[in-house]
Amino acid sequence: MISIDRDDPARGDVHLLLSEHLADMYATSPAESVHALDPSALLSPAITFWTAREDGKLMGCGALKILDSPSGPPVHGEIKSMRTTASARGRGVATLMLRHIVDDVRARNLQRLYLETGTEDYFAPARRLYARNGFTECPPFAGYVLDPNSVFMELRL
Repeated sequence: MISIDRDDPARGDVHLLLSEHLADMYATSPAESVHALDPSALLSPAITFWTAREDGKLMGCGALKILDSPSGPPVHGEIKSMRTTASARGRGVATLMLRHIVDDVRARNLQRLYLETGTEDYFAPARRLYARNGFTECPPFAGYVLDPNSVFMELRL
């Protein structure tokens, strides 16, 4: 059984997965279009970080960043650092993680959940995952700017 729990992005196996994620992002997209966070940035108090594990073995990770609200309580979040291990691909781990994050967002009574992903073919499975789960394309958010290498998506809750 796969369990999803809060975890430490600096933990050894997680750090390796996140380093692989960053390396792939820089190999796939121009540096100015890479918005993935390194493990130390994922320690921010505005970010909740989870891993998916099966019998203790790392299967994937994902994070929720609470976006600043100009006034009042936060109402928007952003998905960060969604990644599955090579051995977990095709097993539904990404869907489980995404649903976990969406459930957390709903529990926090946020109104929208955003994400940024790439336009290259490498990112096509991610874009399909998000679209299957109700995300639609939207304009840039939270300081992002239009970029031919980025797709911005939102889920209205």
